[in-house]
Parts: sequence; structure tokens; C-alpha cells
Amino acid sequence: MMKFGKQDLRTRLPFWLSVLFAGTAWADEPAQGFLDGAALDVLSRNFYLNSDYRSPSPTGKSYKAEWAQGFISTFESGFTPGTLGLGLDAHAFLGLKLDGGKGHSGTGLLPVNDDGRSEDNYSSGGGALKIRASRTTLAFGEMMVETPVFDTADKRLQPEYATGFLLNSREIDDVNLLAGHFTAFKNQDSSSSKGNFYGYGANTEAGGITFLGADLFTQRPVGGALYASELSDTWHQYYANLHLKQPGVFLDANLYHTQDTGKALAGAIDNTAFSLSGKYTVDAHAFTLAYQKINGDTPFDFVGGDSIYLANSIKYADFNGAHERSWQARYDLDLSTFGIPGLNFMTRYVMGSRIDGTRAPKGGAYNPFDESIGEYVPQQGDGGRHWERDIDLRYIVQSGAAKGLSLQLSHVSHRANAAQAGDDIDRVYVVVQYPLNFGHL
Repeated sequence: MMKFGKQDLRTRLPFWLSVLFAGTAWADEPAQGFLDGAALDVLSRNFYLNSDYRSPSPTGKSYKAEWAQGFISTFESGFTPGTLGLGLDAHAFLGLKLDGGKGHSGTGLLPVNDDGRSEDNYSSGGGALKIRASRTTLAFGEMMVETPVFDTADKRLQPEYATGFLLNSREIDDVNLLAGHFTAFKNQDSSSSKGNFYGYGANTEAGGITFLGADLFTQRPVGGALYASELSDTWHQYYANLHLKQPGVFLDANLYHTQDTGKALAGAIDNTAFSLSGKYTVDAHAFTLAYQKINGDTPFDFVGGDSIYLANSIKYADFNGAHERSWQARYDLDLSTFGIPGLNFMTRYVMGSRIDGTRAPKGGAYNPFDESIGEYVPQQGDGGRHWERDIDLRYIVQSGAAKGLSLQLSHVSHRANAAQAGDDIDRVYVVVQYPLNFGHL
């Protein structure tokens, strides 16, 4: 389940229902038993990432490039018979460096050791116990999570994982209730989980993140979602979504409000962010327009690699600066209509402007005190602007011995002025994946 960039809510909502507890057999399905309903899968992922900095990067490197091979295995059991069914989900990962020297390390594909070199290999593993009663499942352990207020990413060699508990209930038709509390996090280039959450600006090394939410009528023409979360002693965050699906048309609205709480470890935060998008599909073509606005003296803040479901949060930039306004134009082409099934093309352009980070509260995460000069230094200035252009070509083999083999070639360009404080970068992704599906055991 690869996510190379933030996806729109149209693709995420069904994903929540089917993947958060993949392998779960609901009570209205025939009981399969612990092993009868079990499945074992291995995903081979070959990843090349090249970052060419057109302006000095924060590390002083002008060029980063690494090539690595990963294997992601997942075991998903069924449930034991009875009123309370017991099950187990487990995962294991192995990553191998194929190419990448000291001067080019730091792409996020591989861990970097103390001397600045990427590790030759790394591995990890984990799992979660799960209990099912009726149409409700409770899982405890290490897992992937996908909600709009806390989302582990899967856009490098290894997926991110979080440790805690997750409750998923579908007792009410057309309503999927979720609740979770997570106290440890495993980064995409790490072998172990740690009790800290490093976000866009907010960091916490104590407590964790807690959330409660509901996905509403996701399979109907009109649906949405409501969520609330708390990052310990940092902020409360609230999310709402409303979307409309009609043949050839998809309209989507997302709204976040973030307010500091407790010790306010990231400083004072009072931020409202929203996005509106519309997609029109005709034959093989799809056209999308989106608008996004951040209201607040600090950027929209989040923890977890993909915990931002705004329309203009894309492959490289999130367009979430303080007071930022951004527009997106996107085009998709399904080449199966032209006799090449499995081949898809996408390109988009997003432009953001009117960023003003100078009013961020002094002493907070976005306007820290610099002892070397004796002044507060805001992370972003006044008049910040930037743009990003993405080009993506993806092919999935539809039949034969290589069925399921996918090849993705992506190019990203990002340019920014000094007030936006982002990188001028050109980035190339080449990703080859092949699923080894052993199916039910």
C-alpha cells in the first residue's frame, strides 16, 4: 500500500475502510478461523531517489542520491471462533543499500550513521494483537494508521509505524467509528520505535497522540468525516470533511482547526486551514482545480508523515505556511482508453503566496530565540511564495507471470523565495514494486 505523496480524500476514504484492519472478517461474514482466514504477503520495493538542490540545502549538500531494495512482509490472521475472536497482524522489513556514498546520503531511504554514511542494511519488525466482537475490532501493538489527524506515511523504502491501540467499529451502518492512542513512532528510515512524535513544527517526547473520529456515508453520493485529536501538552486539533460524488464529478472540502493546550510545547497556536477542490472526469481525462488557505500566524501543524488531508499537500510541499493561499491545477490521463491498460499519467502545478511568518508568537516553534544573535528569528518571512510542479507516469502489468508488477517514474520541481524558506530542488523517483501474494494459508 504505497503512498508516494498525499492523496486526495476520494482515494483515502475507501482505503480507511479496507486497510486500517486489513484481513479483518466482520461479524456479518462467515467465520474463517485464525489460520483459515490468514494471509501472508511480501512486497518487493526497489527505490531510487535523486535530489538535486539548486540552492544550498540545510545540510550543505547540493546533491543527494540513493538506491535501495526493500522487502515488506505482512501476516494477517483471521479470528478465533466465539463471541470474542482473537487474531494477530505482524510485519517485518529488510532494507538493503544498492548505491549511495557519504556525500550523497540523507534521502530518507536508509538510516545515516554517525559519520554521515548511510547504513548498508537495516531491518525491523512488529505486530499487533486484535480482538473482534460483533462488528468492532480493537488492535494493540505496532501498526500503520490512516486518519486525517494522525497518519503514518508510506512513501519511502519502509512504511512508518505507530505503537498504541486502535478501535474500529462499524456497528452502525454507513458509519465507521475510530479511536486511538499512540505513544511511540517508527520513522521511515529507522529500525526501532521511539516515544516521540516529530511533526511539521510540533514535537513531543512525552505522552503521545489521542484521537476520536467517524467516517460518515463514505459509499454514498454525499459523505464526510469528523475527527478530534490531542497531541500531549501541545495542541487540540479538529477536522471536518464534506464531499459529493456524482458520475464524472467529485467535490471535496476539508477543514482543520488547531489550538494550543496544556504546556503549549510548540508555543501559542490558533490556526484554521481549509481546502476546496473539484474534479471533472470525461472519458480518459480528469481535470482538477483546488484552492487552499491557512488562517493563522503559524503554519498548519501536524505529526505523522501524511497527517494533512488538505488538497494542496502534495509530493514535496504542503503549502501550509502562515497566512498562505495556494491554487492547484491538475490533469490525469488513463491510457487504457488508448489501448495501454495499466498506464496512467498525471501532472499538476501548485502556486502558493502571501506567506507571513513574522507574526508567529515569540519563543514558539516558529519564532525561536537565537542565543547567538540575541534575537527571535521567525522561520518564515513576509511575502513568502513558492511553486511545485509534479509529473508522474505509472504502469502496472495487468496479466501474465508479472501481473501486479508496477513501475513509477516521477519528477518534482520546487522553487521558493527567501521568505518562504524552502528548498529549490529537482527530485526524481524511480520505484519498481512486485507483490508476492501467497494468499490465504
